[in-house]
Amino acid sequence: MPLIERLKIRPDFLRVAATRRRWATPGLVLQVAETPKEQLKSGTIRVGFTASRKVGDAVTRNRARRRLREAVSRVMPAHAAPGKDFVVIARANTVRREFADLVADLETALQKLDVWGDRKPPSPEAETTK
Repeated sequence: MPLIERLKIRPDFLRVAATRRRWATPGLVLQVAETPKEQLKSGTIRVGFTASRKVGDAVTRNRARRRLREAVSRVMPAHAAPGKDFVVIARANTVRREFADLVADLETALQKLDVWGDRKPPSPEAETTK
């Protein structure tokens, strides 16, 4: 499973936004860009989260980011292509949307942006033959 790291600095968010590869769903907006070679680690996915004041007050924005972090932790390790930087943007609907629908929104966005990859966990037989 790939390791998920966080995007924390503004230039990374701006670089991802500048690629203009994005997909909007009712619960979130997903942006994607290639990870720069100097920051690339094998099998790593980097994810940043943002919620503007359009989402609501501070409590609502924090709740939206928590829900997005949980959705990412459930979907991206198994399905997101490694070597990519992602920015997940909260929408006004993020807090009110059913969590299962939010997860489905993330899965749809990954598929539409062509960064969906099914990685199956290693089978027990494969481990015993080593």
